[in-house]
Amino acid sequence: MSTFQPTVSWHLQRGVEFDYEHYNRDHEWTFPGGEVVPASASTSYGGSAQRVNPDEAVVAATASCHMLTFLAIAAKAKKKVISYIDRPEGTVDKNAEGYMAITKIVLHPKVVFDEEVDEATLKRFHESAHRHCFVSNSLKTPVTIEPA
Repeated sequence: MSTFQPTVSWHLQRGVEFDYEHYNRDHEWTFPGGEVVPASASTSYGGSAQRVNPDEAVVAATASCHMLTFLAIAAKAKKKVISYIDRPEGTVDKNAEGYMAITKIVLHPKVVFDEEVDEATLKRFHESAHRHCFVSNSLKTPVTIEPA
């Protein structure tokens, strides 16, 4: 079992009204190792485009978890990965209950090995990574894999 405790902090700027139209959505995520990530709401909700928003962070975390699990599977199978690049897509829309949610995540991993790996092996690695990814297992949202 693991427990994680990042700090999420926001402070009202002096002299700014606290109402929906005026408050600043910028905030910080501070992780126990000291890494600070500037965050905000998505631009659709008054946030800053220069900061990470929670929706894209969920998409990135899902892709990152899948990649790390895939790499572990490949390493255990003695298949050397040279590069792994993903450009995941997350869609925010109304869910079945009528609430805004990340309604789907599509991963587009492109994996390069140091030797030829057949499609069946690649598919098996991705399926196993999907089944064992902690983040995907925590989401209600469907996650699909469409290798590039």
